Amino acid sequence: MEDSAIVALYWQRDQQAITASDEKYGALCRGLSWNILESREDAEECVNDTWHRAWNTMPPQRPVSLRAYLARIVRNLSIDRYRLRRSQKRGGGFETLALELEDCVPPAPSAEAVWESREIAAVLGRWLEGLEPEDRWLFVRRYWYGDRVEQLAARRGCTAQQLTGRLYRLRQRLRRVLEQEGVVL
Repeated sequence: MEDSAIVALYWQRDQQAITASDEKYGALCRGLSWNILESREDAEECVNDTWHRAWNTMPPQRPVSLRAYLARIVRNLSIDRYRLRRSQKRGGGFETLALELEDCVPPAPSAEAVWESREIAAVLGRWLEGLEPEDRWLFVRRYWYGDRVEQLAARRGCTAQQLTGRLYRLRQRLRRVLEQEGVVL
């Protein structure tokens, strides 16, 4: 089913929208959530919460890309659950991703720095657009979807060590671009 048809079902308040969303994007959402939480039960709960949130936000929202809309919801819910769980106990895979990026991406902006965060997002978007498709795919899969280096290496037919080096070089390139644009790290 096309995304526009699924969104129309949400707008019509037809529960078939949830079934169609799960059929089309359930695996993506479960995988993304699992990469952050490393718990099937928590991931499944976040996915169910995603369908609930989508139901409650459409209308008034009418996303152009349902895939991106649902991925963002499940990612944010998973990060919130991760933070809650982390406050109760230390450790986890998502922390590794944040640590890898902390030397080249500034921390999340405060409420007073919303404008700056938009500028950083614009610089990051331009940087990603300028990458070779393979490098862009790799960066997004690692740092947005949270795929493990070993998984990415297997998909690309290289060793985890080679891929780790490539990711390091990409982060360094990003850091240089951000510094050239005047982003304080």
